[in-house]
Amino acid sequence: MLTPFLSGAIVLIALPALMTFALAFMRYDALTPPVWNGVENFTAIFQRDVFWIVVRNTLIFALSAAPLQALGALGLALLLHPQRRGAPIYRSTVYLSSVLPDVAYALIWLWLLNPLYGPVNLALAWAGLPTPAWLVDPRTALGALVLVAAVRVGEGMLLLIAARRTVPSSLFDAATIDGAGAWQSFRTITLPLLTPWLLLLLIRDLAMAVHSSFTPVYIMTGGGPGYATTLLPFLIYEAAFTHLRIGQASAMMTVMFAIVGLLVWMVSVLMRRWGVFDAL
Repeated sequence: MLTPFLSGAIVLIALPALMTFALAFMRYDALTPPVWNGVENFTAIFQRDVFWIVVRNTLIFALSAAPLQALGALGLALLLHPQRRGAPIYRSTVYLSSVLPDVAYALIWLWLLNPLYGPVNLALAWAGLPTPAWLVDPRTALGALVLVAAVRVGEGMLLLIAARRTVPSSLFDAATIDGAGAWQSFRTITLPLLTPWLLLLLIRDLAMAVHSSFTPVYIMTGGGPGYATTLLPFLIYEAAFTHLRIGQASAMMTVMFAIVGLLVWMVSVLMRRWGVFDAL
C-alpha cells in the first residue's frame, strides 16, 4: 500500500536530489554534455560576495519567520480551540491563507504593502504613524517578506488545536482547585505539553521558510532592492535559468540542503535534550 507514495517520493524527490548532487561537481549549461570539474563550482560560489550576502539573508529570513509562525499558530490555537460561537468561521478564515496558491498569496500582499495606496500604509497614515516604503526600501524589504511568511499560520494552528484538545481537562480542573490562574495554568500545563508539537512545527517551518521563499521573492521584489531580499532559492533560479550555470546552481542547492539539515539537526538536538521524543 505504500508503493505509490514511495514511488512518487523516489521519482519526484530522491532522484532529482541525487542528480543535483552529481551536477554540483560538473560544468553544465544544458546545451553541452556535463563535464566533471571537481569542487570548482563550490570554489566559484564561495568566492562570490553575493553568495554570502544571500546566505545571510536566508538565515535571517528563516530564523525570523519560522519562530514567528510557530508563536502565531500557538496564539491562535489557544484562542480558537474552545467550541464557542463563531469559532469554526474564524478557524476557516485563518486557514484560508494556507490553501491559497503561492502566486495569489504573494499578489495579495503586493497590494497590501503598496506604499501609495496599500491598506497597510493607509491604516498607518490614519493612525498618524510612519508609512514605510515596504518593498522598495532595503531597510524594510526583508522584514516585509518575513511578515508575509509569518502570518501564514493556518496549518500550524490546526495542528496545535488538535494537540491542545488531547490535554485532559482534569489537569486544568485540578490546577484551578489549587488556586492557579490562567497564566499559571498555561505556563505549567499547556505550554509544557504542547512543546513537542511546537518544536516539530518549528522544524517544518524552518525547512519551508528556506525552500518555499522563491515565489514571494520572484513576484514581490525580484530580489531587490539591490540584494536586500535575494534568498538562496531565487539566486539558484537565476544561476540555473538566467545564466545557464546549472553546475553552480546545483552546488548552491547542495549548500542549501546542508543549511536546512543543520537547522533541523540543531532543533532535533534541542528536542532530545528536552526529552521531546519520549513525550511523543
